[in-house]
Amino acid sequence: MDVQPGDKLIMKKPHPCGAREFAVLRVGMDFKIKCLGCGREVMLPRNKVEKNIKKIERPEEENV
Repeated sequence: MDVQPGDKLIMKKPHPCGAREFAVLRVGMDFKIKCLGCGREVMLPRNKVEKNIKKIERPEEENV
């Protein structure tokens, strides 16, 4: 799965605060994601994150 820092992930299961949207801060063997509801940052193993992704939203890139 092609996930890059700056992407927004919509997950299948919500964070305990109720939000389903997370921003990707770091990618590697572990993902560092930030909840867009409460602002909490979490490090999770790659396979757990990839299994729970429902949709990936990429920021619009402008060609100059």
